[in-house]
Amino acid sequence: MNTITYPTITIDLILDRHTSRDVLRAILDAILFHRLFGTVKPKMREVLGVTMPGVSDPEMERLVEEKVDAFWKGIEGGLSKRGQIVLTFSEKRPKKSWFQVVVGEEDVPWEQWYLMRKYNNPGIEADRQQFDTALANTLTKSIHTMLTHTSSDRGRTAVPLITNATGISPFPIRITVKVGGVEIG
Repeated sequence: MNTITYPTITIDLILDRHTSRDVLRAILDAILFHRLFGTVKPKMREVLGVTMPGVSDPEMERLVEEKVDAFWKGIEGGLSKRGQIVLTFSEKRPKKSWFQVVVGEEDVPWEQWYLMRKYNNPGIEADRQQFDTALANTLTKSIHTMLTHTSSDRGRTAVPLITNATGISPFPIRITVKVGGVEIG
């Protein structure tokens, strides 16, 4: 069987209750900013002193908010203190049956982004400042990872031909939330 390989990019995060939602929203927004190919109205988000790009679109904002809330509820529900959010970009291709007859369409991924999250609870104020500084550095590195990947040869060639230019994204986008290895939301 011929396996198709596509880029997978992982961003490891150590978060706490205080900053978890803002950081996850900012990173998802930044990835979408770099991977949406329609007419995008940009916005900026300030998190821990790091300016992150984003997309001002009600549908994308709702999707991000919904998935971050599902992730938060899964973590708070005690399922696990580890989890991941997987952002998958796909393209629609004709689905062929056993005898190469087209029987519909299927989503074929061309890139996946993994946000791996571990929970931490800094106790005293000195720990909080050190934790926030480390998290700000992680945000800066994540922006660097996004820029490096999307401008690299592998990142550019991963994008399929755009054949449908309607809407903010010509490609299906799927955000999956997993906490403790169980898909939620």
